[in-house]
Amino acid sequence: MRLRRTEQGFTLIELLITMTLMGVVTVGLADLVVNALHQMSATSDRLDMAQDAQLGATYFARDVAAVGLRDYGAVALDGSLPFSPSVQLDAVDSAGGVVCGPLPAAAVRLLSDYWDTSVTPAVRRTAVVAYYVNEAGELHRARCLGPSTTPSSDRRIASNVKSGSLTVTCSTACDSAELPEGITLRLLMSRPSTGDYEVALSGLRRQS
Repeated sequence: MRLRRTEQGFTLIELLITMTLMGVVTVGLADLVVNALHQMSATSDRLDMAQDAQLGATYFARDVAAVGLRDYGAVALDGSLPFSPSVQLDAVDSAGGVVCGPLPAAAVRLLSDYWDTSVTPAVRRTAVVAYYVNEAGELHRARCLGPSTTPSSDRRIASNVKSGSLTVTCSTACDSAELPEGITLRLLMSRPSTGDYEVALSGLRRQS
């Protein structure tokens, strides 16, 4: 006996309907995938910026706590040593005759006494910490220990810093010998996936 083979298949209309439905489903899935990837990228960028902000906050709080150059050429009536101006804004790398560079102009430079105990008797030196933004939009923290004028460290604190966004505020006049108790450095980090991300780095002076 010969077996019958069916010649029945899909009609052209059925094929067109199937292809149309597959196109609709594929477009929908593609939108879901693109949105999911975008959300993942935005979340990753936010985490990166939050980590940068945390690192910057740690450094800045420590640097502000130590700020203060004593004026050893003057003695107050109570026998204490007054301070010299120790906070410099929009400062070049040789501001006030204290060189730390070569570096771009710093949004803020913090000066403090550093006692070198590697020699006897200990020698007082000047420590300089400069916060500046380079051409790549990176916020850096550079530190010099006199008498050397070359930074002993220069670390990137944050990236994608928005141009012109850095501002420094002090609880009192920043550049006075009456040193401010608190200093705040504000900036904006910006990425296409997240937009602007505002960061405020703050610190309180420890010396009195």
